[in-house]
Formats: sequence, C-alpha cells, structure tokens
Amino acid sequence: MMIDLHTHSTVSDGTEPPAAVMRAAAAAGLDVVALTDHDSTAGWEAAHDAAAEAGIGFVPGMEVTCRTVEGISVHLLSYLHDPAHPGLLAEIDKARDARMTRAERMVELLAEDFPITWSEVTTNHLGHGATIGRPHIADALVAAGVVADRSEAFAQILTAHSRYYVPHYAPDPATAVALVREAGGVPVFAHPVASSRGRIVGDVVFAQMIEAGLAGVEIDHRDNPESGRQKLRRIAARHDLLVTGSSDYHGTGKPNRLGENTTDPEMLDRILALGSGAKPYLPGRLAR
Repeated sequence: MMIDLHTHSTVSDGTEPPAAVMRAAAAAGLDVVALTDHDSTAGWEAAHDAAAEAGIGFVPGMEVTCRTVEGISVHLLSYLHDPAHPGLLAEIDKARDARMTRAERMVELLAEDFPITWSEVTTNHLGHGATIGRPHIADALVAAGVVADRSEAFAQILTAHSRYYVPHYAPDPATAVALVREAGGVPVFAHPVASSRGRIVGDVVFAQMIEAGLAGVEIDHRDNPESGRQKLRRIAARHDLLVTGSSDYHGTGKPNRLGENTTDPEMLDRILALGSGAKPYLPGRLAR
C-alpha cells in the first residue's frame, strides 16, 4: 500500500487545488494521501470528494506553524483533529492573521528594490482563502523575472537572514502539540532535522513536545539527512513514537514528487486508532 501523508494545495502554498492534488496522487499510484495545508483545513471537503471519486483513501490533516522562544521554526503535522476545536482554532487564526501582516510588510520592503506590489501578490498568486506565506511572494518575484523559481527566491532573497525577512507570531511547539491532542488529533513532528531549511531544535524542545503528547515523527523526508534520520529512529524507538515518510508535495512549487517517501500501513493504522476529531475516507479495499 502506497501512503503519502504530507501534501499541500493552493489552500496554502501548493500550486494545485485540493481536488487536483488527489487526482495527481491517484495517477502517481498512491492508495492513501493526506492533505496538510499550512494552518488551514479549507481544502478538506474538496479533497475528500476528489479522493472518493478517484478511489483512493483520504486522511484530513494540517501543518501547524510553530516557533520556539529562540525563534526556531517548527512544523507540526496534525491528522484527524476537529477543525472547529476552539483552542486550536484560536491559535491558528492568530497565526494566520500574523502571517498576513508579516507578508505585507515583507512585500513593502521588497518593493523598494524589486518590481512587485502587495496587490499583485494577493491578486495573482494567492488562492481564495489561502494561508499566505513566503512562497506566494516568491511566485511574484518569479513572475517579475527577478528569479527563475521559488528555490532561487528562497536561496537569494527570502532567506531568514535576508534584510527583507520579517518574523511572525506562531504558537510554541509544545503548546501546539497539546492543542492538537485536545482537538482529537494526532501530532507528528514534520521534517525535524531539516537543517538545510534553517536552525533545528535541540533535545530540550523535543522532550517538551514529547511530554505534551507528541505522537510521531516524520523521518523519511528528502530534507532530513541520513545521519539525522538515524537519530530520529532512536528517539522514536525510545519513546514509542510512530514514524512516517512523506513527499511534502507542493505541485510545481517544489521538486518533491508524490510518493517519493511513504508511510508504512502499520503506522497509518496507529494514526487512525489515535485520531478522534475528524474521520478519514478509506474505500472498502483499503479498510483494515
């Protein structure tokens, strides 16, 4: 069984609508796929319907943006949580509002040196109701001919070390873990040792997240180096954490391909057993 539990659509920073992601997953030979847009569940209904039509399984999810007190970005995958849970929803809404303010300020700074505007970003590169992020600004830079693609935009202009970078509010990782659990969800630490993306958390933050109820770690991900994966496997074994592998698919926004890393069916079973806030869609042939 081919299971990919980390994908993005135009509801956040992917380049394909939720239904198109599901159709692409079916075409890629996947049996079960999760939609995990940043800080949003707005794509669940369309993804569910498209997955059912394509005959593949669908796991509703979300990628929660977190930040430590030291300013280190942490991404937390949440599966099967209640999208209307008041505590989690309040934090997500606060973070989404902060993202919007932050993005507008970054565009103001960029506009001093490059031919982009806030109106262009929101009108031409942001899907309706989507969670805005740096990838949308990157798309505007690509459209303006400043860079060739998103990767070049992040490497040269939108890096956290750039003078154009502006931080934004995000919940503490342990707080987010606890809220996901309260919402009946299954919290999984996304690409924990992806040092190429920036600073990664140390043992103290990891321990805090585990104490708060962390259920698993995403190990097989192209941004996790092999040495880091070995460390993650030791941590998972020590604390009985479930382990996943995923593509982190963004359509044409990233080189990541659907199904390039996958999750073992046993681990999906553990996620399904733990989650109680939302229901997955699993066709009869996939029911276990």
